[in-house]
Amino acid sequence: MHVLGIIDRGADGDAVERAVDRVVDRLSRTGRVGVVRYDATIADGTPVQARDDGGSVALGGDVTYDLGADGDWMATGTGLTVQDALDRLAIDCDYAVVVGVSQLRYPSIAVGPEATEADGDDSRLAVIDAPADLETAFPAPDQGEETDDGLVAALEATEPYETLGSLVEHVKRSPKAERSGAIATFTGRVRAKDAEDDARTEYLEFEKYEGVADERMATIERELEDRDGVLEVELYHRTGVVEDGEDIVFVVVLAGHREEAFRTVEDGINRLKDEVPLFKKEVTVEEEFWVHDRS
Repeated sequence: MHVLGIIDRGADGDAVERAVDRVVDRLSRTGRVGVVRYDATIADGTPVQARDDGGSVALGGDVTYDLGADGDWMATGTGLTVQDALDRLAIDCDYAVVVGVSQLRYPSIAVGPEATEADGDDSRLAVIDAPADLETAFPAPDQGEETDDGLVAALEATEPYETLGSLVEHVKRSPKAERSGAIATFTGRVRAKDAEDDARTEYLEFEKYEGVADERMATIERELEDRDGVLEVELYHRTGVVEDGEDIVFVVVLAGHREEAFRTVEDGINRLKDEVPLFKKEVTVEEEFWVHDRS
């Protein structure tokens, strides 16, 4: 699932909602869309937290999510976070649109006259003053053309949002699933410390060798799937800032039997760590450093 934020930067009237409607209409022509809305004005006292470096956002308050701009079902609650909603939508949706959060780690479109100064960083797919400007930023293909919609192409060029659950559901839907008797998984997460007296790790930051890392992971998946009894393999590694306690990497294997499933999960994570060009910076309460510089 790909996530897109719609951010209000002093927009007039219902400009943000009109931008949401346009975006959802465009994305829904390609896949299933979920919409997540956060309303800080009726929050339950849980703070909105966002680091200046564009890291993760911890949200509480009132959150609703549904399918499409006028979804046929909706969930809401003060105990639900934006992260919770995205985790649930990731299983069934191709896209999620997040509204009402002023700062996101995900690609965003900033709407309003204050956007040009506040939102020039790389996480912005577009900075627009009015919803109509979306057509200029992302021209829609003419009738009968087979070229990609500009908005869809730009969003799908960014890192997808995956969870262990969404990857497991993906392999379960494989046409080969009727031959499977096992699904094995591995989840790697940020460890706060190795020993009791270690300086606590606050977060890790990952960068990948663009193009090469994704190509290498795809090659590893194909080679593991060539094994007897292995039906589907999914490898996923997050980039950017990943905080203490958050998940970093997933390996999911669909196989005929548990023996090849377990063996392939272990080989998958070992090959990913050894062969995929990913660069890790560790930030502790005392210092920060690139891990490869100390290897």
